[in-house]
Amino acid sequence: MNRGSTLSFPYRLCLPLLLLLALSACSLTPDDEDITAGMSAEEIYAEAKRYLDDKDYENAARFYERLESRFPYGQYAEQAQLDLIYAYYKDNEPESAILAAERFIKLHPNHPRVDYAYYMRGVASYDSDQSFINRIFRENPNERDPKAGRRAFNYFGELARRFPGSKYTPDAVSRMVTIRNGLADYELFVIDYYLKRRAYVAVVNRAKYVLENYQGTPAIPRALGSMVKGYHGLGLDDLAANAWRVLKLNFPEHELTRKLEGYLPPDPSGNGQEKS
Repeated sequence: MNRGSTLSFPYRLCLPLLLLLALSACSLTPDDEDITAGMSAEEIYAEAKRYLDDKDYENAARFYERLESRFPYGQYAEQAQLDLIYAYYKDNEPESAILAAERFIKLHPNHPRVDYAYYMRGVASYDSDQSFINRIFRENPNERDPKAGRRAFNYFGELARRFPGSKYTPDAVSRMVTIRNGLADYELFVIDYYLKRRAYVAVVNRAKYVLENYQGTPAIPRALGSMVKGYHGLGLDDLAANAWRVLKLNFPEHELTRKLEGYLPPDPSGNGQEKS
């Protein structure tokens, strides 16, 4: 046997042993230790609450998780589940907060504070979606997906339907108005995207969608104005004139009412177009 192969044998033997020892050492790190070992449910809850009050939301969540794991049916379990929703939310973990809220709703549908779980589910989704509402003014809307906004809107809507008398419902309804306005604005940005590309069929269809689904929002006059432009671009001037008349009837003082009058076909009577 040559010298090289003789020396290589112990190295081949030691390498797996070293890897095994390293893995064993990793398994004993503090992160994997039960930080609540020997503590009662009351003590764990008190520690979690202390972290929550100190705004250390990550550690608060860790203790609430351990409490729920070790004492799932104790007197502190249900409150810990509610507090965990809030801890996740404040720790910028909206999806974890939503899942925790949905779990509480499923486990405790008749709990006296289940409306809070419905509310926080909406809040977590709403706040994670604020990036959508803010970014639509900076990004190409064709690259933005409003699904998160619609999800938050639906969550708040469910709270309002199930618990109309809840103390959380007025705020939920207010947020729904903001979301709905944001979704309507998103549609307007998409319409502008199509207008720049002279995709007039898409402009008209998208404007109709806004008129059908977002009545009462500030987006309506602009949607009507876009419809005027879309029909005009398609050479359907009679339909463009009809859309303008609807705009004039409902928003006589809006800047688009006078501005878009130039899109109208000449009056065959020779008397000129009706002035706003």
